[in-house]
Amino acid sequence: MKPLIVVSNDDGITSPGIATLIAAVKEIGDVFVLAPDSPNSGMGHAITVDKTLHTKKSNIHEGVEAYECSGTPADCVKLAKHHYLNGRKIDLVVSGINHGHNASLSVLYSGTMAAAREASIEGIPAIGFSIDDFSYDTDFSHTIPWIQKICKAALKNGIPKHNALNVNFPKKSDETIKGIKVVRQTDGFWKEEFDARKDPHGRQYFWMGGEFINHEPESTDTDIWCIENNYVAIVPCHYDMTNYEGVKKLSAWEF
Repeated sequence: MKPLIVVSNDDGITSPGIATLIAAVKEIGDVFVLAPDSPNSGMGHAITVDKTLHTKKSNIHEGVEAYECSGTPADCVKLAKHHYLNGRKIDLVVSGINHGHNASLSVLYSGTMAAAREASIEGIPAIGFSIDDFSYDTDFSHTIPWIQKICKAALKNGIPKHNALNVNFPKKSDETIKGIKVVRQTDGFWKEEFDARKDPHGRQYFWMGGEFINHEPESTDTDIWCIENNYVAIVPCHYDMTNYEGVKKLSAWEF
């Protein structure tokens, strides 16, 4: 029996990235798709609690059962597991392929990784895929064999319980990808800038921009270094955000 693979994303069910991901995993297992009906980038792990959720069958992706959802990426995984596939064992959840990398701190904001993380909370092996290219006409073709290789390895070997793999690909170039590295999250942050403007009625509004600041540009064991040097980066992520060293230190405080 083929493994059951659930596909979601945050760029929406019509995005080229999810089409590439579906094409890659269709060769590995039986595919079920449940993805947002519109872009949900930067939604993080948001879930819908104060309004209704709507789903609709989609025929966009030929040869697979697919639905679009009015909710967030995390909503999609919840609905797939607890409603549409209730009672069926899900062998793997994959999310993406995201336009733009989700390396370093971006993993916290990422809707792509939220879908994978939601699956990991449920104890389902999960992988989020992203590429270091923000253009809509991104060329994803070089990612397909690597996606298949990573998914097959995950199905064969298992992913540590309650972990989701954050996989980032370098942008397509004339150079062949050098390989895969299992690394850590880069220590960095986004330095935001807000462009203040005025609408025709004189009301102020803002566009957020900025740049990524890498605190350790010389480190060779990080996700950012990998994608800048044409490697596929894999970072195992756990939803438990406890700082255990901090627990030890704070336990010595006098309150």
